[in-house]
Amino acid sequence: MERIKDSIKNKVSENFSEVVALRRHFHQNPELSWEEFQTAEFICKKLEEYGIPYRKGIAGTGITGLIHGKQSGSGCIALRTDMDALPITEQNDNEYKSAFTGKMHACGHDVHMSCLLGSAKILNGMKDQFAGIVKLIFQPSEETYPGGATTMIRQGILENPRPDYILAQHVINTLDAGDIGMKGGPYMASTDEIFITVRGKGGHAATPDQIVDPILIASHIIVAVQQVVSRNADPNIPTVVSFGKIIGDGRTNIIPDEVSIEGTIRTYDETWRKGIHEIIRKLATSIGEGMGAHCDFRVSHGYPFLNNDPILTRRLEELAKDYLGKAHVKEIEKRMTAEDFAYFAEKIPSCLYRLGISNHSKGISSNLHTATFDVDERSFETGVGLMVWFTLNLLKNRRK
Repeated sequence: MERIKDSIKNKVSENFSEVVALRRHFHQNPELSWEEFQTAEFICKKLEEYGIPYRKGIAGTGITGLIHGKQSGSGCIALRTDMDALPITEQNDNEYKSAFTGKMHACGHDVHMSCLLGSAKILNGMKDQFAGIVKLIFQPSEETYPGGATTMIRQGILENPRPDYILAQHVINTLDAGDIGMKGGPYMASTDEIFITVRGKGGHAATPDQIVDPILIASHIIVAVQQVVSRNADPNIPTVVSFGKIIGDGRTNIIPDEVSIEGTIRTYDETWRKGIHEIIRKLATSIGEGMGAHCDFRVSHGYPFLNNDPILTRRLEELAKDYLGKAHVKEIEKRMTAEDFAYFAEKIPSCLYRLGISNHSKGISSNLHTATFDVDERSFETGVGLMVWFTLNLLKNRRK
């Protein structure tokens, strides 16, 4: 495979400027979840240009393409990217900054799409060197629940053909450009949203004896819920409960009738996930009732935790060391962030690995989901080359 490795690196170098142009186009023209219409149209035009057959309109704006190897044999490797941007106004000042206020590719999905298109172009040009099928998956709405993955699965994206493996890469600012990170087994948390409404009796702040103060009650609930993790969760199961939104529409001297609280629950165990919902519900309602109020409690069930297939991940780690060099392949820790790629991983042996994009000497290090997020474009060489290398090796060993 040494000759193929050198060939891939040469092709990546030849196509580097095109991948940069693709990423800058996507970055300048972000679209929010379930609204990726122009993005999808652009991707379809590129697939046509590359001579790759595709099907569009899956889960709204989703697309799948197929690259058929010319050698005899079978097998299918799926490569997935997300497409949507975030509702953030970009604060960077560069030539490719977002052209739309309140919309920004601040999570790197522009990079993911560009690297997948670059990989698809190279793989399509190497069809005579592999057997089997490469399935391309361009998925809408990773950022907004219920997410595009589960919708695409319901509409048959994992059939005809059914992949042996599914791979995805995701940018991360804690790794330098040129490096990648891998973690086998449970890697990203499940995510649920909780909504609590405390209904009391408002009135004048100077007459507390005549009111049932929902702001005070809500504060007791928030403090008490934080102790659920420290006193109820198994210390071996990572768990986070955080509240990010409190609305009590009163004034300095007006206590409102109700207060709403919104937060998130993240964990790694499905049984405990259900259990903590019930514990928080009972706690919130009992505190409310004990202080004279009524509490409405609702959970919006989000993505399951992401489990990277351990055997596949170890295999990819060795392949990455061969392609990049051992020093550029990092062992990474679990994260409490979430990804709807987890739905694919429940169905097919999968691996989501991390693509380093930071360059501190250039001032590129901002966290994901921030208005100053950017990437070192040299990371695209790693992103494209590694995806092609992984795919060819997996198909080669899958051949029958």
